[in-house]
Amino acid sequence: MSEERLRTQLYDSFKNRAILYYLIFDELRGELGAERAEEIIKRAIYRRGQQKGERYAAYAPDDLEGLKEAFVGGIPDGGAMFGPEVLRCDAGALDVKFHNCPLRDAWLEMGLAGEEVATMCRIAARIDNGTFEAAGFEFSADTWQPGGEGCCHLHIRPGR
Repeated sequence: MSEERLRTQLYDSFKNRAILYYLIFDELRGELGAERAEEIIKRAIYRRGQQKGERYAAYAPDDLEGLKEAFVGGIPDGGAMFGPEVLRCDAGALDVKFHNCPLRDAWLEMGLAGEEVATMCRIAARIDNGTFEAAGFEFSADTWQPGGEGCCHLHIRPGR
């Protein structure tokens, strides 16, 4: 199998993930309302992040350089998929700005309005909360907003 075919399959799998997130959210929203639906799907995605957090636990509570190498170095397609830019990496903080996002792109491609895409980005970002908090770090993210440049901006701090 060619490298290009594998790359296409990889991007398609992320697109599929985005579509599933949206369809599950949309079904829950129809049954429970938008607020309750968002709360439920965020909890599930957070739990998946907690499962992923094990891979970064060895860097907690404060090896942000090691975490950067493991996390940023592990982004699919040599980093191209999310286009990470490390804005800060020192003893006090690891800040990473993503310039691409295949999930956001899939939602835009589906024709979702900007505010709905922003909601989906907020929902999907909970995987990062789960990942880094379970690994032992403090974490927050600024997710994509309509008219914004790039995508998520991750803020990782040493754990307690």
